[in-house]
Amino acid sequence: MKSFQIIAALMLVTVTLAYARNAYFVFSDNTNEFTIKLTNPTLIQHARDLIANRTEEGRGVMGIIKRGDTFYNWQWSYYLDPATISFFDMAAEVCDASIDYVENHLNEVGGALLPGNRWCPWQSHLVREL
Repeated sequence: MKSFQIIAALMLVTVTLAYARNAYFVFSDNTNEFTIKLTNPTLIQHARDLIANRTEEGRGVMGIIKRGDTFYNWQWSYYLDPATISFFDMAAEVCDASIDYVENHLNEVGGALLPGNRWCPWQSHLVREL
């Protein structure tokens, strides 16, 4: 019985640590705000460095759009897949669009608008961590 309790306690610690590795950040396109979830510790640190003005490299946010809402980004009908998020300094024009433009043309995303669902709003910049 004692070994079962130890295993259960270890599983709880593992689940708690896995959850604690997520961080949520808000970016702006100078008009609207959009929340992203980061799971990669290197990207989380980079995001924190951007907010603290410890770096100016890779200020833009990019990733693959998924349709639907999430608890952390409930005001929009889409979100960025956390596994695909990265930061950029320069990106192709074909992936640029404002937050509200994407929302208003979501049915076109993946075709001529944002091929492959890749989104890189050029004006994006982190404003805070949640």
